[in-house]
Amino acid sequence: MEKSRPLWDNPLQFVFACISYAVGLGNVWRFPYLCQMYGGGGFLIPYFIMLMAEGMPLLYLELAVGQRMRQGSIGAWKTISPYLCGVGIASVVVSFFLSMYYNVINAWAFWYLFHSFQDPLPWATCPLNHNRTGYEEECEKTSSTQYFWYRQTLNISPSLEASGSVQWEQALCLTLAWLVVYLCILRGTASTGKVVYVTASLPYCVLIIYLIRGLTLHGAVNGLVYMFTPKLEQLANPKAWISAATQIFFSLGLGFGSLIAFASYNEPSNNCERHAIIVSLINSTTSIFASIVTFSIYGFKATFNYESCLNKVILLLLNTFDLEEGSLTVDNLSEMKDYLMATHPQEYAQLSPQLKNCSLEAELDTAVQGTGLAFIVYSEAIKNMEVPQLYSVLYFAMLLMLGIGSMLGNTAAILTPLTDSRAIATRFPKEVISGAVCFINCVIGLIFTMEAGNYWFDIFNDYAATLSLLLIVLVETIAVCYIYGIRRFEKDLYTMIGRKLNWYWKLMWAFASPLLIISLFIFYLTDYILTGTLQYQAWDATKGQLVTKDYPGYALAMIGLLVASSIMCIPLGALVTFIRKRLKRESVSTTA
Repeated sequence: MEKSRPLWDNPLQFVFACISYAVGLGNVWRFPYLCQMYGGGGFLIPYFIMLMAEGMPLLYLELAVGQRMRQGSIGAWKTISPYLCGVGIASVVVSFFLSMYYNVINAWAFWYLFHSFQDPLPWATCPLNHNRTGYEEECEKTSSTQYFWYRQTLNISPSLEASGSVQWEQALCLTLAWLVVYLCILRGTASTGKVVYVTASLPYCVLIIYLIRGLTLHGAVNGLVYMFTPKLEQLANPKAWISAATQIFFSLGLGFGSLIAFASYNEPSNNCERHAIIVSLINSTTSIFASIVTFSIYGFKATFNYESCLNKVILLLLNTFDLEEGSLTVDNLSEMKDYLMATHPQEYAQLSPQLKNCSLEAELDTAVQGTGLAFIVYSEAIKNMEVPQLYSVLYFAMLLMLGIGSMLGNTAAILTPLTDSRAIATRFPKEVISGAVCFINCVIGLIFTMEAGNYWFDIFNDYAATLSLLLIVLVETIAVCYIYGIRRFEKDLYTMIGRKLNWYWKLMWAFASPLLIISLFIFYLTDYILTGTLQYQAWDATKGQLVTKDYPGYALAMIGLLVASSIMCIPLGALVTFIRKRLKRESVSTTA
């Protein structure tokens, strides 16, 4: 007798699992950056249009497919058509790539969390050199937070070619991160269903604490004014719309197979339409909420740096021209500079290279995303707060919850098709399958703990999923609307939720969403072609800054392999199915 499929304890568990998966690090470290780049509050206009035209419909589509077919991505698409088995395999391959490198972020979060209990924080000041006569030269050329990230955390090499050795501290943190993930997925929905309550809710508690603290920081208003001041001219910029569509697409985690896997554990009568709307709206609201928190802290950091710059200029002028204490202030600085330039032209000309041009607007314009925002900008702001250890622990604990929540979805996308397979499930218990997946990913992930590991991380982060996911979701929408048939799917939905499919969903699935995906696919393909030689940012310790370098040949080959290995699963799956059917037909006719 076939074993019954595990189910979530209640619909709330499923919603929490989807929120925990969808609300991830991209909400904290990418959305604020996009707001900063593309018109502040004005960016919300293309963002919500893309949410309605692309995000919400495609999320509903994947949840409905998973709930109707009650299988992981491979089985679900194979049920729709045997020729689509490659779509599910492609999703699993992309999720495997993502799992390989994504958990490294959790390893870094563990590393920072462990160091957050020190007083002072280890990134608060530069360390002394070996002779203890001054600070480390590399740290003096950059900042204490950048030095802690690039040298003490990553111990980064000067280029991709200088691979270096595995950093044992990071390797231990990565092992710990995978052990935590394994314990969370050990018993499938029985254990994951309990964990998601924490991973989905704790980040909001921390964000609320940070919001209260952020709004009370000196200069927070500067950051919020910068965020909410709409630059409507950016609406005419095609990249603003492309970025909005891309952010919606990847933030919801479409195409990985995780949402299909989660929905497959629902009751057949679950109202997946309502849950799709709830999850997508919560995800987008969280992005805006996280941006308010980020920009309040960003305003504090920018104001702190701006005022520090002004104070250094004032001190330099006071000492050079032997001015009376208090005669030079922030308010009269501009007039005094003009006066000194007129009365002491030679001395002022010699001093001018040392006088920095302090600008609050320039500080706020400095756009940072990804690990730079998460581990450098936030660390810079935290070290200047009162009781920095407390806010550091809270922040990196939040990053961990966001990262682990996303990892639960990533691993579910891999494990569900494996446990659905009778050939595997009958031979090995679920705990062994989960352990094997985690162990393999952990071993391969050690590449990202090497001295050149961060460069490989960027390669996987930039190229492992982008084009592949767009193609996967495009094939998914075409498969449901034109192969399985939208009318047939409409009847399935009516059977499940007892309501006729709204014209809005049909219009989006059949026309709007596929056209948007094709547009994104063409944009990224054209962008890659026009870029020419692909480049990356390498850390130059002698200058204390990032420099641009060309990717070596083997890195370009790896990028091509990452893209092709998942995309090629779709046509190869169809080809293998065709050959099998042809051979089966020939053998039947020969027997006859």
